[in-house]
Amino acid sequence: MGFFKFKKMSEISYYSPEGLKKLRDELVQLEQVERPRVTVEIADARDKGDLSENAEYHAAKEEQSHLEFKIAKLKNVISGARILDESQLDTSKVLIHSNVVIKNAINGAEFTYRLVADSETDVRNGKLSVNSPIGKGLLGKKVGEVAEIQVPSGIMKFEIMAISRE
Repeated sequence: MGFFKFKKMSEISYYSPEGLKKLRDELVQLEQVERPRVTVEIADARDKGDLSENAEYHAAKEEQSHLEFKIAKLKNVISGARILDESQLDTSKVLIHSNVVIKNAINGAEFTYRLVADSETDVRNGKLSVNSPIGKGLLGKKVGEVAEIQVPSGIMKFEIMAISRE
């Protein structure tokens, strides 16, 4: 009886067309620009002689290792990426790619966020990870409901004020 090694399938993540394009552009940059640059650095360092005491060679090899890991990880993310047809989103509850207006129940401050995949997160521009504590706490909630979200400083309460696609 033999042993089988199972490859973990990549997780499915939903992206906007722009978000997926950004991932693919980054992969092209890593494979077509960074990889050849590191290969040249390794060759140059190798030409300098004794590899056992060649710090430039070892640094370049380590950079190559990190780069290949990053490329493999990015390819895995892209293989599990799906473009979400936002016209099909249900706006009766908070889902990924929903725009949601929330009000802090304590101080009345309102915030507008768009829930996105981890790699599209940009809190300064209102894009909040669907996997963040607040993102997870908002998922599935409807207008008028209050989300109680555990954060490091305690429990925050946010009332769902509005949900939209645009």
